[in-house]
Amino acid sequence: MDWQTSEDTVPSAPVTEADARLLRGRPPATGAWRDGDPVGERRFAAFRDFRSESGGHLPSFRLAYESWGELNAARDNAVLVLHALTGDSHVRGDAGPGHPTAGWWQDIVGPGAAIDTNRWFVIAPNMLGGCQGSTGPASIAADGYEWAHRFPYLTVRDQVEAQRFLADDLGIDRWAGVIGGSMGGMHALEWAVTHPDRVARLAVIAAPPANTADQIALNSVQLEAIRIDPRFAGGEYYDASPGEGPHRGLSLARRMALLNYRSPAELNQRFQRSWQSGVSPFGHGGRFAVESYLDFHGNKFTRRFDANSYLTLVEAMNSHDVGRDRGGIEDALARVTATTLVLGIDSDRLFPVDGQHRIARGIRNTLDGDRAAVITSDFGHDGFLIETDVVAGHLRRLLEA
Repeated sequence: MDWQTSEDTVPSAPVTEADARLLRGRPPATGAWRDGDPVGERRFAAFRDFRSESGGHLPSFRLAYESWGELNAARDNAVLVLHALTGDSHVRGDAGPGHPTAGWWQDIVGPGAAIDTNRWFVIAPNMLGGCQGSTGPASIAADGYEWAHRFPYLTVRDQVEAQRFLADDLGIDRWAGVIGGSMGGMHALEWAVTHPDRVARLAVIAAPPANTADQIALNSVQLEAIRIDPRFAGGEYYDASPGEGPHRGLSLARRMALLNYRSPAELNQRFQRSWQSGVSPFGHGGRFAVESYLDFHGNKFTRRFDANSYLTLVEAMNSHDVGRDRGGIEDALARVTATTLVLGIDSDRLFPVDGQHRIARGIRNTLDGDRAAVITSDFGHDGFLIETDVVAGHLRRLLEA
């Protein structure tokens, strides 16, 4: 559930007047990528007849994806990189038409990088239910209207099944590696449990074996923040004018989420009790700097994401439990045959390292035995996006194994 855009993953910093000026225009009803927008580096794969675990039906769907490197003749050098909750397929590359931000893992994927595109053929899809080119609630259904609230409930397993369609379409029978962090780590783990014969190497980064009651509770208040916004209109807001969509609810949900992504140590060190301006927050209308920081990033988020998509994806995260209908978590993890890196962050208060240690204990062939490798970082959950040198070193170990 990380931020997943390059400028959002730098260490936290006070908001400047120049920052604030960037967001003075009214936000759109949805920040989703829509047909007719610049395609950028996206490619699209189209499929028919998808049925979800809950019985929902998509008569057709597509996945947007990006790729780097070349698939070799043996078709055995493909690496699947899976994004987190609010991410997309733009793992590397510049900002530009179709891509409002630069790639979110530029230092990890590329020529000579840890995931070396001179050696590996890297595929990064936007997950089903997302809002950056793959079919989701903002997509147009067969009747000519957005799916909106009619979009089917999805689980992490449903999203992995959609990715399996893509792998088959690309002619990839076995991934040389499946790598994901946060929600992407849930997908990566599900891949290795559901299709053990199709995953040679696995990296599960800052992700749990199942979403806990505590994590579901944190998610529930974010979902309610969106739903109680009067401009959410039951999910039917796509025709609203700029400034008339559910941006207040979506922004509030984002602000709640950000508090889980960073550590208390970082926020306290960066902001302390400083004011945003010379106006006192003690009854004189001023604000603390950390308040302005949360507002800025919440408002910025509404310009690149969709409220219905946020609901769909957070509910999919809540579904995550690799042990569901498989005899429990340990029985499910025992199915994994891939050489596995399990990586946690010591300051992660969203998905604490005890979850990663449990994954490591349950998988038979891990790089570090029955304990996860742990990054020391002040940046909390988002450390896997910020501490790129350390993450790169661990991924090199995996891909050279």
